[in-house]
Amino acid sequence: MSDKLKEVLEKQQEGKDSNVPVEETLHIIGFMIGNEEFAVPILNVKEVIKPIEYTRVPAVPDYVLGVFNMRGTVMPLINMRLKFGLPAIKQDEDTRFLIISQGDETIGFLIDKLTGSVRIPENEIDPIPESFNENQNLLQGIGKREDRLITILRVENLLKRTF
Repeated sequence: MSDKLKEVLEKQQEGKDSNVPVEETLHIIGFMIGNEEFAVPILNVKEVIKPIEYTRVPAVPDYVLGVFNMRGTVMPLINMRLKFGLPAIKQDEDTRFLIISQGDETIGFLIDKLTGSVRIPENEIDPIPESFNENQNLLQGIGKREDRLITILRVENLLKRTF
């Protein structure tokens, strides 16, 4: 190890107090569906794009809008409003496709509006009450951020194909 690297590492160690707990934070991407703010971990967000053309697919649930081609990859497109039981609305300048992936699964979700990237300390994320978590176990927790609550979605269950 070079002397310069040793020096940098020693300075980092000096600055750390081993008795001070490290606060874990969750970095999320927030978005609006209706009047509610939801979020997913930023590491699962592959891309956010303006809506592009998609192709309808027969014999799928109403919340599956169809499929779209993004740089040679065809993936399903899910309308989050319909998935959450809200009526569909006309797309506007805020509408986006949120491309989420985990492992080999990648799906596009039609969202009303992107709100941005947020870091929430894990001690400010409350668990979901048992009675709320019946909808395919989609909810991971409720994050408290200043004057608003953000519902954090469980990506692995959001990406499970039920069609």
